[in-house]
Amino acid sequence: MEHLAQWDEVEPVRRDAGHLAGSWRDLGTAAGTWSVGLQRIQVDPGKWATPAHAELVEEEIFYVVSGSGLSWMDGHVYEIGAGDCLVYLAAEEAHTHRAGPHGLELLAFGMRSYHAGTSLPRAGMVRLDPAWVDASADSRHPWEREVAAGEPEVGVAEDRPRNIVNVADVEPLEVRGGLDVDLGRSGGSERTGLCQVILEPGKSGAPHHCHSAEEEIFVVLEGGGTVYLGDEEAPVRPGHVLGRPPGTGVAHSLRASEEGMTYLAYGTREVNDIAYYPRSNKVNFRGIKLIGRIERLDYWDGEPPE
Repeated sequence: MEHLAQWDEVEPVRRDAGHLAGSWRDLGTAAGTWSVGLQRIQVDPGKWATPAHAELVEEEIFYVVSGSGLSWMDGHVYEIGAGDCLVYLAAEEAHTHRAGPHGLELLAFGMRSYHAGTSLPRAGMVRLDPAWVDASADSRHPWEREVAAGEPEVGVAEDRPRNIVNVADVEPLEVRGGLDVDLGRSGGSERTGLCQVILEPGKSGAPHHCHSAEEEIFVVLEGGGTVYLGDEEAPVRPGHVLGRPPGTGVAHSLRASEEGMTYLAYGTREVNDIAYYPRSNKVNFRGIKLIGRIERLDYWDGEPPE
């Protein structure tokens, strides 16, 4: 099925330099997303995931799949573990993550903005893709300069700030088919969202639908079931990733097997988004909170019919 990937089948890229070490899998590209991305990062025990950085335009949301470690934010550190969600707003604190003695597995959800910039304060650079802005004559790669700056100092872990929440501490909302845990909003996200959806055995999640402007990514964590994409269907299990680019006109939905299913649902928040539900012929004009039913449907390629 198009736009469906299994994370164990995505070839990892090894990144290893000084105190930075881990394996990366580009799940977003594997699932065919274009305006958002998703990386599975497996950080080596005691090592750091990335240079300390702050995205200047893009909002990031991280989910801890397994292991434990520390979140480093502007010199402050906070303990993190499985089920934690970390929200990093654009142009806010510089951040990175260090794995504990048994490693740290992260899912990094983010936006793909044109002309986005990334500030790396410890490396002394700003990335304006595909170039690096540098006030000095040092031409080394930012990872090399981060290594030269030395491992970040780690003091005593502090009480966690609002942008770090655990799934067990967020009040779930009863929705169609099960429970919805809004991790993104609980952590203060503004332009993107992340929810953990827990479907009861044999139940379906959101009704079969498609979006005009919002892009979504779904990641199965536990259990299994079936994904429906247009007229197609395919079985899914833990590690399956479904990408749903906007404007395709192809509806999607998920249904749990008899063991139930837990998955993450990530997406953008677009005020001009329109959602269409083909099984009921309903249209949701999400920006103005208006839902209506269409009595007649005309599809066309190119110019609209008269």
